[in-house]
Amino acid sequence: MREWSGKRYWLVGASEGLGRALAHKLSRAGVELILSARSTDRLESLVEELPGPAEIVTVDVADSDSVKAAAEEVGDIDGMVYLAGLGTLIKTQDWDAEKVEQLLDVNLIGAARVIGQVIGPMVEKNKGHIVLTGSLSAYRGLPTAVGYSASKAGLMSLAESMHGDLKDTGVEVQLVNPGYIDTQMQDNNPYSKPFMMEPDEAAQEVFEHMNTDNFVKAFPFGFSLLFRFSRFLPTSLYEWMFFRR
Repeated sequence: MREWSGKRYWLVGASEGLGRALAHKLSRAGVELILSARSTDRLESLVEELPGPAEIVTVDVADSDSVKAAAEEVGDIDGMVYLAGLGTLIKTQDWDAEKVEQLLDVNLIGAARVIGQVIGPMVEKNKGHIVLTGSLSAYRGLPTAVGYSASKAGLMSLAESMHGDLKDTGVEVQLVNPGYIDTQMQDNNPYSKPFMMEPDEAAQEVFEHMNTDNFVKAFPFGFSLLFRFSRFLPTSLYEWMFFRR
């Protein structure tokens, strides 16, 4: 069990859904939180809900200057959890360059921007904790997900490289790959969403993982097996299973 009391964590993407629910978990555990999103409205109400100390630092992860300014305001931290993300569904035949680039910019490059601001001090101190939020869609490309699956696959690869580089140091890197979570991201998803979890349920999975020394956690466990083992399927069989019209 990790010692949480008195630790200072920066939650990027904390205003809604999983981020908001995880803020409650960490606050109850005694963590001092810095909560970030693009606007303050929902963050202000979150601060009022939390039992422990929390402050707000606005950030636009798609803007390098905004990320740099936010990191300077945040200052010294023990850990950072990246929860910001977009889930727009786009089919290849309906390619929207602006939306695809936005998905990559927020889900992958945005994470790299934030990591770029916190990793140096952590490496210098040889102490820190970085948690990245991926997706089950990272394991293999999915229909109508040309931007989303690619961004999450890139994030998973980024986390794997970081974990390998830092495994013998005091800087810990963890990855969570959740399935469907009942958030605004699912509002425009017309497909079936099996085993969809409530944000509080998913946040508990993330918090439990953060209390371990394990690198990656994919959940719900049973549902995640379908995606994890799909990597070993021949392309023709995989596409027959997942891309049937």
